[in-house]
Amino acid sequence: MRLTTAAIAAAAAFALSPAFAQEDRSDWPSSLTIGTASQGGTYFIYGTGLAGLITQSLSVNASAEVTGGPVQNATLVETGDHQIGLVTMGPAYEAWTGNSELAPGVEHSSMRALFPMYQTPFEAVALQSSGIANVTDMNGKRVSVGPAGGTAATYWPRFFEVLGVEANISYSGANDATSQVKDGLIDAFAFAAGVPISAFAQIAAENPVNIFGFTEEQRDQILEALPEVSAFDVPGGLYQGFPEGHLTVAMWNFAIAHEDMPESLAYEITKLVMESNEAMMQIHATAAETLPENADKNTFLPYHPGALRYFDEKGIEIPAELRG
Repeated sequence: MRLTTAAIAAAAAFALSPAFAQEDRSDWPSSLTIGTASQGGTYFIYGTGLAGLITQSLSVNASAEVTGGPVQNATLVETGDHQIGLVTMGPAYEAWTGNSELAPGVEHSSMRALFPMYQTPFEAVALQSSGIANVTDMNGKRVSVGPAGGTAATYWPRFFEVLGVEANISYSGANDATSQVKDGLIDAFAFAAGVPISAFAQIAAENPVNIFGFTEEQRDQILEALPEVSAFDVPGGLYQGFPEGHLTVAMWNFAIAHEDMPESLAYEITKLVMESNEAMMQIHATAAETLPENADKNTFLPYHPGALRYFDEKGIEIPAELRG
């Protein structure tokens, strides 16, 4: 996948920086693939930029690939088809424990954590003319929940069930779903991505829309039923015409790799990302949370030995059960 302008700019910044420490690369692959999600979502932008930084700084030909999102990314890493995957920790936990919707019964025991990315809030958008301004308004309506296998497609139906909403669910990528909203083919698009969601920002700039999360009562119900998500307050001013923020829930994202990734490569990738926050933020604003201290947001997935080596050097404490 070709690099975005932001990724190219960030990579160019690295060309002016001192070279990273070079270790024995005899076991490094000549190329690697990063599993992202649909175009128009944050994973695609973040992953494409990450690929650009790896290519520029480590001289490994890295590319980002459009996928169905975290559920598929976990399996692609487990099978070795992709070397890096971007995942939210809910679907990753289900894959780890053998409860993946894509590969039920298969424990994804080869996945290893590399580094924390950011939180993924859940938001929905609908044209104001639809009359949909609240999750309960989606009862009986046509609602896309993103690509099948993605975090949104996994969790929005669960939120609907908790809140007693019976929506007519469909699946599509972020860009396609927002086009379907504008064309009246669906009534709303319920998604999950780092904010601001580019597809939401585009439709808000071109159409009168409602962008919303949950009421305080709805959020409390969800947090009680689904402890893997956490409370999140979307700040105001992220989308045109929305000076006020709103309440929702979110889930942490991590980059993962197969346990067979060379230790020195995993170390260099982790170091590159963790020590390049300004460049990462040029790729997407959500990278403000791509920081070493957020390594503690992973509570179940063992870290790759290369990542462990970096966090140990930085004095970041990793629990014994995650040092497998």
